[in-house]
Amino acid sequence: MTQYSSDGATMTIDKQPHPVADNDPVPEMPFRRLLYRFLFFDWLFRDVSAARDRIERHAAHQHNRKMSRYLPVYLRRWSFLTAFDFALGILFEKVLQAGIVSAWFFTWSCVTFTGMVVITVAWLILNHARLS
Repeated sequence: MTQYSSDGATMTIDKQPHPVADNDPVPEMPFRRLLYRFLFFDWLFRDVSAARDRIERHAAHQHNRKMSRYLPVYLRRWSFLTAFDFALGILFEKVLQAGIVSAWFFTWSCVTFTGMVVITVAWLILNHARLS
């Protein structure tokens, strides 16, 4: 245990490592956050426009380029959602004759297809654009 004093204030620092037991539970992520991270990829990337100078901007851009390797995983997830929504739309339209419900699923298949386009464009820009 070490004590440091600065301007009359005393601070105690314990340098003993805190052992982590094997049976300690790992803190669980709430389901909503887990689902969000499963479907959306914005949490992986840094905001380049928020950088204060050129070095931070370059570092954020490099980080984003490295994280773009995970975009095909998200593309697979969104393509599954697109196919699933489209299949449900066909099921409700042809088999169950439920036009409104099938329109709902066809609309969501269009929305998820748009998400696939956004992911593809982001991946192409991050992987194939030259650094300026």
